Amino acid sequence: MIRQIKEWVEFGRLVPVNDIAIDLGTANTLVYVKGDGVVLNEPSVVAVDKSSGDILAIGLEAKRMLGRTPGAIEAVRPLKDGVIADVDVTEMMLRHFLKQVTAKRVFRIKPRVVVGVPSGITELERRAVRSSAMSAGAKDVFMVAEPMAAAIGVGLPVETPSGNMVIDI
Repeated sequence: MIRQIKEWVEFGRLVPVNDIAIDLGTANTLVYVKGDGVVLNEPSVVAVDKSSGDILAIGLEAKRMLGRTPGAIEAVRPLKDGVIADVDVTEMMLRHFLKQVTAKRVFRIKPRVVVGVPSGITELERRAVRSSAMSAGAKDVFMVAEPMAAAIGVGLPVETPSGNMVIDI
């Protein structure tokens, strides 16, 4: 798995493609675009019209509605404890964020997406993450355990048989 990630990163240096990493958090979603850094940091909140099911707002705009919406509008957090609680709403949120990030690109190539996931998620939860990202417009979806992603991100020698500790607070 580590070799695959490193090869993928190395391949991305040679070929101009949209490589995106997503940290789907319960509170916030961060999107990192290769070469640009973190380009999006938005609350993981979606405002939904209860009667029609239509999405009215996503991210910061939806967060501002929390506790202030009329009865027909509900501001929801589609993730709970780091995993997807509402697949449909998460998919719409991801689609919105991916569209926002890729809208300025000259060539709209479907992005390869790496999603950080909690290390203890179930297979069903993994399928929900993959399905949401693919439906939102990803070309390929790779999942990396969040502690492993953090270790790789800070440059720890994850391939050597040495002890390292990563604490995710």
